[in-house]
Amino acid sequence: MALQLAAIGLGGLGRIQSDVCTDIDGVELVAGADIAPESSESFETEFGVPAYENYRELLAEHADELDAVNIVTPHTLHFEQAMDCLDAGLHVHLEKPMVTTTADALELTDHARERNLLLQIGYQRHFHPAYREIKRLLENGRIGDVHMVAAHLAQDWIRNVGGTWRTNPELSGGGQLIDSGSHLLDVVLWATDSQPRSVAALTDNWEQAVDVNSALSVELESDQRRITASIGISGDGDSFEEQLSFWGTEGRLAYEDGELLVVENGTRYVTEFEDPDYAKLTGDKLGAFVEAVQNGNPSPVPGEFGLRVTRLTEAAFLSSETGAVIDAASLPRTGAEPTVADVPEADL
Repeated sequence: MALQLAAIGLGGLGRIQSDVCTDIDGVELVAGADIAPESSESFETEFGVPAYENYRELLAEHADELDAVNIVTPHTLHFEQAMDCLDAGLHVHLEKPMVTTTADALELTDHARERNLLLQIGYQRHFHPAYREIKRLLENGRIGDVHMVAAHLAQDWIRNVGGTWRTNPELSGGGQLIDSGSHLLDVVLWATDSQPRSVAALTDNWEQAVDVNSALSVELESDQRRITASIGISGDGDSFEEQLSFWGTEGRLAYEDGELLVVENGTRYVTEFEDPDYAKLTGDKLGAFVEAVQNGNPSPVPGEFGLRVTRLTEAAFLSSETGAVIDAASLPRTGAEPTVADVPEADL
């Protein structure tokens, strides 16, 4: 029986993902929802299924026949929409970033688990052959115990999104750090299988309402080992650039522009990867979600990954706002002030 899927968010990205879904075997697109009439109308014309202005109306009309939803909407709307879909008994594929606060990430993850429903986060680098190879090499201990990571992402972001919802903090929850930067944070945490701990960060808004540039110094913890990470994110690059380096006790890895350099036991070699296009990666991540729902398997990118990234992102914003080193493990906050990490006073 085909998986019955609805789409919430029918803008540019949502439309691409809906189109990809129709090419996945065993998927039937049932309905969509978007507050923009023009998006709903064109969706109905293209896919021949109804579209609603309010996603709650979609759920009221179709929840009984649906199996799952794909949510591609402004970031601050994710929590409420995903919770309502889980309450309707539906599996959820939620585009990144998962949510904008650690408290919401915890609640959403717990709610999906309690209801025995899949919650998958749209981090497509988990399906990218180069990043999967990095993950495999690190898991196999090919460069020993990782102790240092440097990661950088630059994109011509602010000129492309200026004036859109992405630069409205009430809808976006932040700027480039929480948007494209979310993918980089995910790769660092996923590849090293680590949790964020002490976080010190600076952000620069460039007179925008949201951050454009960010610089993070982070202590990660993996299997009770400390990893020092330096992460830089720029929303004013002239093209898309991403660089990753991992130093271990027995070697190092470096990835840039499709080339993965591995140095182990004094030997250096380079593997080249062709960068899959967005439609291919989208098909892989949505296909994995569909397969997990149909076979009752765990999600390959469960909510726990979104929780890690959200915790690191929120700690970075708090550090930038307060000038303090933030203990990410203390989030969500229970009091009025963030918990300052246990760092010698001279280092603050």
